[in-house]
Amino acid sequence: MSVDFEDFREDERILGMERRKEDAEEAGLRPTRWAEYFGQERAKENLRVFIEAAAQRKEALDHVLLYGPPGLGKTTMAGIIAAELGVSIRITSGPAIEKPGDLAAILTNLAERDVLFIDEIHRLNRAVEEILYPAMEDFALDIIIGKGPSARSIRLDLPKFTLIGATTRAGLLTSPLRDRFGIVNRLELYSPEDLRRILVRDAAILRIGIDDEALSRISARSRGTPRIAIRLLKRMRDFAQVRGSGTIDEAVVRVGLAALDIDDKGLDRVDRRLLEGMATTFGGGPVGLDTLAAVTGEDPVTIEDVYEPYLMQLGFLAKTPRGRVLTRVGWEHLGLPVPEDADRRLKGGNGDARQVRLDLDGRTEGTGGAAGEAR
Repeated sequence: MSVDFEDFREDERILGMERRKEDAEEAGLRPTRWAEYFGQERAKENLRVFIEAAAQRKEALDHVLLYGPPGLGKTTMAGIIAAELGVSIRITSGPAIEKPGDLAAILTNLAERDVLFIDEIHRLNRAVEEILYPAMEDFALDIIIGKGPSARSIRLDLPKFTLIGATTRAGLLTSPLRDRFGIVNRLELYSPEDLRRILVRDAAILRIGIDDEALSRISARSRGTPRIAIRLLKRMRDFAQVRGSGTIDEAVVRVGLAALDIDDKGLDRVDRRLLEGMATTFGGGPVGLDTLAAVTGEDPVTIEDVYEPYLMQLGFLAKTPRGRVLTRVGWEHLGLPVPEDADRRLKGGNGDARQVRLDLDGRTEGTGGAAGEAR
């Protein structure tokens, strides 16, 4: 079996969780109230309490941090929070705020108790972030006017507002910024049942006929992500229109998923190529992240953040002290014979009995080299 990594690219994946141009209709499908927002029950119930309490006191809601994988509804939840508070929402993103003056212009245009939503807040410029601290804590802006000896600082009072920050990389937030959020919620992957309810609602909005078996098949292959489920729904609509009778049924979904190379576990050709590359090129591992990136032509961060999480959730891939290892379940899914030492590799065993030591500088050395790049 040979593995070709020539077109091993995230932008070709229908199952990728990042936003794509074809997701333009997603905004029109966003719920505007809690009754239409399915899933994330714990976060919803807590936010309902906090919102009602703030409304009764006629105060601004505490600053909210929403984090989790892409496509889980962080922007949608921010919009619902603003709607429940009965205030306006201003939406921007971390990379879009380049200078402190940009942030000052946004903040000074907010009304009392308004919501400012900053997507990818971990990508804020450090200088902008420093300006944000007093704005979040004291609802004030410290601005320097002039240069040199004549420079002076003035403080502008801001309306009491609510900042909602969203991030897919909560670990990259600085501690001072993270500590200023009074409400922190992690959004979890959705269950197939919640995805079914989302698909039923969106199919009605899009005026697509769909049966129960089709709903089950699509929701089971959506990786627990509404964005992927909606994307698959629209692709199945295309197959139903051209290859079927206009209604999405089991036969249409089976044909459509096969055409898109999506298997019964929700893996696409990119996922399978990664697993097949580990099996054929590295004998199932262990293999270091940098080595895997060099062979696949992908950035190590992309492999670690985009491909690996779902494969690890399924139990097909495991991280050991010496590198990535294909599990017994992964071998079986590929239809390949499971090596006799597969279990020993998961425990960090070394069939070659290579010696690995740490030198005085703390660097990993050894003839194998895999431990040094396991990461």
